[in-house]
Amino acid sequence: MLLSSAAQLAVNPLDAGSLLAAFGALGIAVIMFAETGLLVGFFLPGDSLLFTAGLLCTTGAHSGPHLNLGQVLAAAVVGALAGAQVGYLIGRRGGPALLARSRNKHLHAGAVRAEEILNRYGHGKAVVLARFVPVVRTVLNPLAGALGVNARTFTLWQVVGGIVWTVGLVMAGYALGSSIPNVDRYLLPIVAVVVAVSLLPLALEMLRSRRQVKAQ
Repeated sequence: MLLSSAAQLAVNPLDAGSLLAAFGALGIAVIMFAETGLLVGFFLPGDSLLFTAGLLCTTGAHSGPHLNLGQVLAAAVVGALAGAQVGYLIGRRGGPALLARSRNKHLHAGAVRAEEILNRYGHGKAVVLARFVPVVRTVLNPLAGALGVNARTFTLWQVVGGIVWTVGLVMAGYALGSSIPNVDRYLLPIVAVVVAVSLLPLALEMLRSRRQVKAQ
């Protein structure tokens, strides 16, 4: 009993493996909800959590706890979609006051970037792209609500983006864990690559946009 309590107190909220070992699939849903729906969740490890969860669904390819793939996918999708929708509704009601209460420079930088994405790419594309950018995916949802983005447009594209993001990363981790024995030995560099790859859609869009501007 005491050992269990001590283990829970030792959970590192910034470490995906620690979170998954302590809370399993339920923790995934809660963390996805917080990272995509609440401004306080901007620091949570969304990309690495999803990828690591997929890896831990494999059998015999790692030394960590074993998770059920169906439960992980369901928890990830439900948490991410519900969080984004709640964030949007909070933004519609609270508006700019939400960010005014925070003094965190990273959060404000994410808000500026989110607004740039909304203005540059249009609402639908921006909502999808934001899913793949840490911090931006946290602040864009309430910002979209505050800026009056149409509710139907937001809901449609946040569902599309949320499913592609969560299912894609979980299945990428599962596929890699199924093909490489003891893959968790290389988890840190792999997660770094995953995060870098997740930024590629935005980088490609920015490059294409700049080329179009120069061509005009």
